[in-house]
Amino acid sequence: MRKRIAKKRILLPDPKFNDQLVTRFVNNLMWDGKKSVAFNIFYDAMDIVDQKNQDEEKTPIEIWKEALSNIMPQVEVRSRRVGGATYQIPRQIRPDRKVSMAIKWLISFARKRNEKTMAQKLAAEILAAAKEEGAAVKRRIDTHKMAQANKAFSHFRF
Repeated sequence: MRKRIAKKRILLPDPKFNDQLVTRFVNNLMWDGKKSVAFNIFYDAMDIVDQKNQDEEKTPIEIWKEALSNIMPQVEVRSRRVGGATYQIPRQIRPDRKVSMAIKWLISFARKRNEKTMAQKLAAEILAAAKEEGAAVKRRIDTHKMAQANKAFSHFRF
């Protein structure tokens, strides 16, 4: 590569839960640089998760982290041209990419839900993902199925 690799920026932990992963999630949730609005949406969603929570020994942040870990894919397929043909080659995913894919899937499928406010949509998707249900978990399962189906082409991985 011509240029050097960009340094990873250090994220400040969020004010309420004191967690860097929450800040990373809110940065992906944010639209038009409105970080305070995104934090309010996330905290309202955590309050809704806390109210709807049947499992009393888990905090809402633990439920959210469990939901993210249920969404995280382990393998993905990458396209590669070999002699005029394009193959879908299954590959392992780096840990930071796993987290970012899970965050993006959770937010995008929450936005497509039918509840009234974004906080309600996000809370419903978090609760569904914590129970291994919902559209984001289905996306992970589909990604794993695609990798399994294309396992025969894994020898093209150089």
